[in-house]
Amino acid sequence: MKRVILINGPNLNLIGTREPEKYGEKGFEDIMQELNGFAGKNGIVLEYFQSNNEGDIIDKIHAAANNFDYIIINPGALTHYSYSIHDALLSVKLPAIEVHITNIFARENWRQKSVISPAVSGVISGLGTDVYLIALIYISKKLSEK
Repeated sequence: MKRVILINGPNLNLIGTREPEKYGEKGFEDIMQELNGFAGKNGIVLEYFQSNNEGDIIDKIHAAANNFDYIIINPGALTHYSYSIHDALLSVKLPAIEVHITNIFARENWRQKSVISPAVSGVISGLGTDVYLIALIYISKKLSEK
């Protein structure tokens, strides 16, 4: 079985209640149920981790090195300034997909730059909570090619 870890950063534990006009009304438990259904049908074990603390996210990325085949990461607001998450992603040498529920390029100026993007294989942004499933579909295809 292939293993994927999905890491959500600060405030993403509030999906479903936080600014529903931007982030949707679906709670993350419902999103994970859909993702786990897809993962199970495609031979993927999916683990979920969320933290509001940058250091915990970095520790989880480090721990992923020998335990996972791929990372999906939504760094939240850390996207725009966490060079330490950028460096952690590069150090573990695991392919990673960066996702954002909203289109960060259509938001405030300070949200339009990602310091994480140079450390990942690709970015999916602005398609609502479907970004997680889209990333998992892509990863499933890539893992089946190996």
